[in-house]
Amino acid sequence: MRYSRSEYAQVLALQEEVSRADGDYQRLRSAYLEITRREPGNEVGLAMVGADMDRAHARLQALIGLPRLPFTHEPSSVLRRELQRQAEDND
Repeated sequence: MRYSRSEYAQVLALQEEVSRADGDYQRLRSAYLEITRREPGNEVGLAMVGADMDRAHARLQALIGLPRLPFTHEPSSVLRRELQRQAEDND
């Protein structure tokens, strides 16, 4: 299958946008994890970064064509549960 120049340019632009969105999500996820490690009681910081992370995740899902399902957990909630489990395992 061959793409026209305009279609190819659109595909490249979309790939670049997905790459940027994934980078944003990964950067925010790392920041969230760092806050939990350094300042475990900083609920405001976690909420702010978690909200941004959730928006970045939703944007990434929209770009790759996945519908947001009403029953899925937000990434920050899932991540928080994982961190609690790890903390309990380390105790």
